[in-house]
Amino acid sequence: MSIEKQLHERSGSVCELSGATDNLKVYEVPGAPDHSADGCILISETCLRQIEDPETADANHWRCLNDSMWSTVPAVQVVAWRMLQSLKHEGWPQDLLDMMYLDDDTMTWAKAGLQTSEEGSAQHKDSNGALLQAGDTVVLIKDLNVKGSSLTAKRGTAVRRISLVHDNPEQIEGKVEGQHIVILTKFVKKI
Repeated sequence: MSIEKQLHERSGSVCELSGATDNLKVYEVPGAPDHSADGCILISETCLRQIEDPETADANHWRCLNDSMWSTVPAVQVVAWRMLQSLKHEGWPQDLLDMMYLDDDTMTWAKAGLQTSEEGSAQHKDSNGALLQAGDTVVLIKDLNVKGSSLTAKRGTAVRRISLVHDNPEQIEGKVEGQHIVILTKFVKKI
């Protein structure tokens, strides 16, 4: 039986990420341990196009991962995890990543494919040069006046579950006193 037939049988002839039924393609997940159906998924042309060209990714399209991330198929889990990682600057994907569980082998596979795509990207670092990641907790190292409001974020305030500003390694986002603000990384310390 061909890989495509196996995937149609496994998925019920729907996209294993979005549930779409039109224009389905076989996608071999990069870094797959073997070249069998276990290393491939059946996906829609829309999903495939956005995976292959991340600059065109429509974050709202990927809200479908809320369901597909629970798949028992490791290849589907890997692609869901990688897409959530690439979109975590949007905010909501970080919540899904926090809930998602991958066994050690699947996580190794997922991270292996992600490292090659992130190697050239800028890194967010705190005032001490520690690498910041989405979901980290930081502490403000000085009082900051928040532009556009009367709020002053006090030194020592913990900002939990930060998100990274995708196109600016000198900025992060977080909530202080219930208000979502942008903070310069030079004014925070990772804890």
